[in-house]
Amino acid sequence: MDSRKIIDILRGTIDPNLRQQAEEELTQMKKIIGFTPALLQVVMMGELDMPVRQAGVIYLKNMVAQYWKDAEYEGGEPIPFHIHEQDRAMIRDAIVDAVVHAPDLVRVQLAVCTYQMVKHDFPGRWTTIVDKISIYLQNPDTMLWNGSLLCLYQLVKNFEYKKKEDRGPLHEAMRMLLPMCYERMVHLLPDPSEHSTLLQKLVLKIFYALTQYHLPLELLSREHFTEWMEVIRQVADRPVPDQTLQVDEEERPDLPWWKIKKWALHILARLFERYGCPSTVSKEYKQFAMWFIKTFTQGILQVLMKILDLYRNKIYISPRVLQQTLHYLEQGVGQSIAWKLLKPHMLSVVQDVLFPLMCYSDSDQELWNSDPYEYVRVKFDIYEDLVSPVTAAQALLISTVRKRKEMLEKTMIFLMQVLTTPNVDPRHKDGVMHMIGTMGSVLLKKKIYKDQMETMIAQYVFPEFQSPFGFMRARACWILQNFDEIKFKSEQNIMAAMNCIQNSLLNDHDLPVKVEAAMALSAFLASQNKAEKIVEPNIRPIVQELLKVIKETENDDLTNVMCKIVTTYTDQLTPIAVEMCTQLAATFQQVVDAEDGADEKAITAMGLLSTIETLINCMEENPKIMEQIEPITLQVVGLILTKNVMEFYEEALALIYSLTSTRISPDLWKCFEMMYQMFRNDGFDYFTEMMPALHNYVTVDPDAFLSNEAHLLAVCEMCKTILTQDCSEDDECHAAKLLEVVVLQCQGRINQCLGSIIQLVVERLLREVKTTELRTMLLQVVIATLYTAPDPLLQVLESTTLPNTTTTLTSHFIKQWIHDTDCFLGLHDRKICVLGMCTLLQLGPDRLGVLQECHKEILPAMLLLFQGLKRAYA
Repeated sequence: MDSRKIIDILRGTIDPNLRQQAEEELTQMKKIIGFTPALLQVVMMGELDMPVRQAGVIYLKNMVAQYWKDAEYEGGEPIPFHIHEQDRAMIRDAIVDAVVHAPDLVRVQLAVCTYQMVKHDFPGRWTTIVDKISIYLQNPDTMLWNGSLLCLYQLVKNFEYKKKEDRGPLHEAMRMLLPMCYERMVHLLPDPSEHSTLLQKLVLKIFYALTQYHLPLELLSREHFTEWMEVIRQVADRPVPDQTLQVDEEERPDLPWWKIKKWALHILARLFERYGCPSTVSKEYKQFAMWFIKTFTQGILQVLMKILDLYRNKIYISPRVLQQTLHYLEQGVGQSIAWKLLKPHMLSVVQDVLFPLMCYSDSDQELWNSDPYEYVRVKFDIYEDLVSPVTAAQALLISTVRKRKEMLEKTMIFLMQVLTTPNVDPRHKDGVMHMIGTMGSVLLKKKIYKDQMETMIAQYVFPEFQSPFGFMRARACWILQNFDEIKFKSEQNIMAAMNCIQNSLLNDHDLPVKVEAAMALSAFLASQNKAEKIVEPNIRPIVQELLKVIKETENDDLTNVMCKIVTTYTDQLTPIAVEMCTQLAATFQQVVDAEDGADEKAITAMGLLSTIETLINCMEENPKIMEQIEPITLQVVGLILTKNVMEFYEEALALIYSLTSTRISPDLWKCFEMMYQMFRNDGFDYFTEMMPALHNYVTVDPDAFLSNEAHLLAVCEMCKTILTQDCSEDDECHAAKLLEVVVLQCQGRINQCLGSIIQLVVERLLREVKTTELRTMLLQVVIATLYTAPDPLLQVLESTTLPNTTTTLTSHFIKQWIHDTDCFLGLHDRKICVLGMCTLLQLGPDRLGVLQECHKEILPAMLLLFQGLKRAYA
């Protein structure tokens, strides 16, 4: 294979004018034996300019991801392309060397290739990877360790989430490699350089991936485990170099010295949570947990308290290190051995660590002022919560006051002291309210606090709605959410609470306050019976303001608030339902068109679609409103189906179902055609979700359904696809159900299709059926046809014999049906079964000879069905 030609083509892929031609040439070349190893050689040419090497390694990564494993195909089909075994062997032989010697930009892509190769070839075709890694790790040159450790990380990552019984090959490899990793770690520890720290971090990531889901006790004797714990403790404990303080605070968490500390604490917290808490571990780790907590708790807690001491003394600690430290303590407060050591320090932790963390901060202030939309996004982002020290502080606080009763009183005394301090700093007041709100569920279970909460809210929270500080007005709304279940004794207080919330939503000029007010409104509507009447006079302006805030923030929590309001105030919102639908549809379009934050946007978009669906369901008995809402909703549905936005298919189909529940307009029949096209293109996997809407199309307006033969043919075609392709039996049950609905709903008007429907169902019955549900559903189609059109059915059954026999299907079908009578459940299925058996008796033995053999079984079968019906009605 000519390397120069590959280089020229790769250079072409970087040039916009030559890209298309270059990519076509690569597509033709990739199938030639020898191309993939030649591509790897090009990638490793040190003299080549980096953009060409990057283009090559990305193409190689995509090749390995798509074409490494042996292609699966049915006999008789053309064999799909995959990388030839000769080429794969050459790459397996060279990839570890390549990862070791490649520059960082190339190495990271080669590591992805290694992951894919391990996934498909280890241990079967590629045990030598272990020896290769081992050889490099034994080399005293530390420059060779990064690549070899990276390859080992890919190996371990492949087994990270596998069950214990599937991890054998990894454990076999780690018998040799884990002690080596430990030796390298000990060798590197005294060296604080960036290169050494990055290597140490990689060793810890390997250890975490090896142990986070399953602890291999057969690999880690107590002696070896203790050695690892000492190394990890040292990493967590050692000071970070002074030069890191020269770096901007926002960038410090990405420095290797903070990253390795994060991984050390991540390991300690995970080991403790999963294997070290005797009260919560699974049976296999019980003994280990007792040993772990007695052996390591004191040493680990000394390190953690030291970290918190630094934070308390205003010395920088990275957010993730702080979060993991607090997470460890959260586990510890519930364990008696750990609590004995923590107890003397815990009030000080609450006062000097948790309290400052839960106060409004400078960074909060900066974000609030510079970008309130981002402030709202961060505060409601569940992914941020997973790594936030503030969320960890909340979790530790609630765990402490719930599990250690004396701590609740001590904490409340401290908080009330702060709150009643003359001229208290508003930020401290925010911290107090944040902590009290966090403990809300515990406080409301204690009579002494429960009885005082209403007074506390009236005295300290209501005045904050007039605060000149936006963050205090937002906190006031937030704390009301957390005490929404208080049983208000004073009518005046619940009126005041609701008025404060409404006023904040309608009139406050700060967006975060409006968002918190909307959340509080939803909470009170759900928990306080009197809230509904108080809010009712303002519900229209509230909804209009809420729609505006949803449009501005694209916050998915607010769409849930809107759903709650729509279901609570259906009558009052009828006059503005069309305006609401228009705004929700416009916001959906805006969210879909935005290109950033795909995951968050998808959740918000789903919430908007769900709100539109709720609105339709609430307004469905008002035909005039529905006529106006329908075209707006269909624009949204059309956008999803025509642009093939697959992540919203389920919601779009739910909207079609809601729109077709009572009437089907000409535009909705166009929508039926779009659904059919979607099914043919890529909706195969969404047939189950299409089913409710298809059911409506057949049953709500059968005349319109049958007026165009294409409708019936489309339904039959979809069911045929599901019943003849390799689909799940759950999908097949839905297809059979739809056919039964067609047969019953359109009796006497679909004779042209009956033969093919019967043939389709009978052929499926003759193939393997694993579940009784599917067999019963298929039998029901045949029974429905027997009841509505016995002649065409019997023609098909009489003319078909069982494979390799002379027995007709009539005899087999009737016997199977009677045998399966107990499988027919529910009202509809049993009724169909009874009507079918009545039809059998009507036809009599003259028409059906098989009845001579089994007529005595029909009446007992019918009695069984009637007893079932009696139970179902009861």
